[in-house]
Amino acid sequence: MATIIPFKAVRPARDKVSLVTCRSYDEYSPAELASQLDYNPFSFLHVLNPAYVNMHKLSESIRFKSVHTKYREYKDEEILKQEATPVFYLYEIQSKNKVFTGIIAGTSIADYQNNIIKKHEDTLQYRVEYFKDYLHQTGFNTEPVLITYPDNADLKQWITQRKQRRPLYLFSSLNRDKHTLWRIKDPQEIAWLQAEFANMPSLYIADGHHRSASAELLYKQDKESGNKNLDYFMSFLIAESDLKIYEYNRLVNDLNGLTKADFLSALAKYFDIENRHLELWKPDKKFEFGMYVGGEFYSLTLKHKQFATVHQALDAQILYTKVLQPLLDINDLRSDERITYIPGNKPITTIKEMVDEGTFAVGFMLYPASIDEIKELADNNLIMPPKSTYIEPKFRSGLVVYEL
Repeated sequence: MATIIPFKAVRPARDKVSLVTCRSYDEYSPAELASQLDYNPFSFLHVLNPAYVNMHKLSESIRFKSVHTKYREYKDEEILKQEATPVFYLYEIQSKNKVFTGIIAGTSIADYQNNIIKKHEDTLQYRVEYFKDYLHQTGFNTEPVLITYPDNADLKQWITQRKQRRPLYLFSSLNRDKHTLWRIKDPQEIAWLQAEFANMPSLYIADGHHRSASAELLYKQDKESGNKNLDYFMSFLIAESDLKIYEYNRLVNDLNGLTKADFLSALAKYFDIENRHLELWKPDKKFEFGMYVGGEFYSLTLKHKQFATVHQALDAQILYTKVLQPLLDINDLRSDERITYIPGNKPITTIKEMVDEGTFAVGFMLYPASIDEIKELADNNLIMPPKSTYIEPKFRSGLVVYEL
């Protein structure tokens, strides 16, 4: 059974929510970041990076303390306000092509440790420890773990009906997405939601493996403090069918000394190859791969499709074992500087342009993994190759804060 809890969230004042919330800090170019910090005094970016110009000169401890201080200032100035009682939220993100709706709640460290909350990605220990120290010193988190649950007819009906009520927030962001937040504070409604999730044997992390691992590490470090907030971490829970799973496409700097003709000849051992010339071609089913090299697109269709495990049958793993490692000498997908990753929500023309400019020699387009593949991996304690999935929705920083 899965445990979720309401919590005393901190959130923006209603009249400032569209000014406070922002994309994840890493998504801003330096120019965008400077513009936001110069012209929007309410942006949560001021909290995340309060000493922007000199941040690189400061020690880690001083940076984190500065974040904590700025966060307290936002609360003191009532730019951010705390709920009087523990609540859940229902949150909808409406973009041009998709609507995402999910529940913001606290999820259990015990469930994470007992594999009720299941994982499919590996983590880097230095990143886990870095974010654990960040949480410890700043005392808050505003980036929930994206967790998916099996489609549930009762929950779906409740969400549909609940969205008919007046929201707490309704605003648009600069990328023209519409955001709507409803507060769930009725004790009976809260208890019903908890009972629905208690009937679920498993939940699955879609995005946020490092955040959840850091929360567990912080719990182990500070649990003797008696702070019960450490027993949980903030999550955005969304039904499986509502997720949007993209692939991560690959760009490689060079052909490892091979000519284009030699490279195509080597690929023919494993793939049926068709020259698509200048057609902007990308795969539309599993075991197909797109490739752009030497000014032309190619489709690569795997010849033999018998695999012992779901891990071996992942398209990202196939590309690694058949192409990247043996032909292009890419051994470490995390650290090799010759490979670059482009999320599948970017147009194919991005890959074409980057190869045509000469920065890269070849680009590969993959077919996205399915939710069933992700779940099967998690159920069998298997790990996806690095940069296998880019999953939406993405949460806005500063919209809801979980204090530790």
